[in-house]
Amino acid sequence: MLSIAHIINPVKVDQSSDLFTGQPITFESMLRAKTVVGNRFEIQLFTTQYPEDHNIIPAEFIKLPDLKRSVLDIASFSVPRKLPLIADIINQLDEYSDAEYFIYTNVDIGLMPDFYIRVAEFIGKGHDAFIINRRRLSTIYTRKDQLEKIYQDKGKPHPGFDCFVFHRSLCPFFRFDHICVGIPFIGVTFAHHLFCFAQNFKLFDKAHLTFHIGAEIMPPRDQEYYWYNRKQFNRIRDEYLWDKFDIQKFPYAKESFLKRYYKWARNPSLFVFMNFRLELRKCKKT
Repeated sequence: MLSIAHIINPVKVDQSSDLFTGQPITFESMLRAKTVVGNRFEIQLFTTQYPEDHNIIPAEFIKLPDLKRSVLDIASFSVPRKLPLIADIINQLDEYSDAEYFIYTNVDIGLMPDFYIRVAEFIGKGHDAFIINRRRLSTIYTRKDQLEKIYQDKGKPHPGFDCFVFHRSLCPFFRFDHICVGIPFIGVTFAHHLFCFAQNFKLFDKAHLTFHIGAEIMPPRDQEYYWYNRKQFNRIRDEYLWDKFDIQKFPYAKESFLKRYYKWARNPSLFVFMNFRLELRKCKKT
């Protein structure tokens, strides 16, 4: 029987944070999507967290051991933010779950009721890794009892990456170093590992299977943490991924010249100049 383990990283926040209203919606949407699956296959819902986050996590979720470190143990910042490292989260999932496939989503990403059913269909088509892009919804939704209305709202597309599904056999190939969650370039780093190491990767950029409350594409970012994560990614790319990249495995690579560069330019997680260099490298080899 197919088994899927889905992990999120909840955090206790005050009312000034979007997550104060967003996380309960995420929790409820995950529980509903699991209920839809029934006994067709196994869904495990996990969280990994710090001790202070326990009381916001619904009892239906399996709490993995508390995280032992944060980005503050790695670097110093003018405004300390206790942000977990994605490597620690995925390592815990790999250690404590026996599932065949893993899912990591940002904690502000809600699921449509048929999410896990569709994920199983995609797996059945032979994909060992894929990314599902979210739909952007209005901030009028603030409560989990609005889910029925949320499900009916098609929202708007979003180009970024925040929902990752992958076979557990890919975990040994991940090198995330000290990339922290909640900051740009976590999705970039995750995605480029899947482009690189998956045998049959697929980007589902038009599927209405996940949603995010908030219509912005590029929200305000903390420049200090942004450049920290960006430098981490650049080092991982240059030292580990570059020689293994095959541009033909990247999203949109098989589109026409104009179409693929247009799509790369519109996606904040893809890089036109880098991909151009990879295309030149491929041409030189052929």
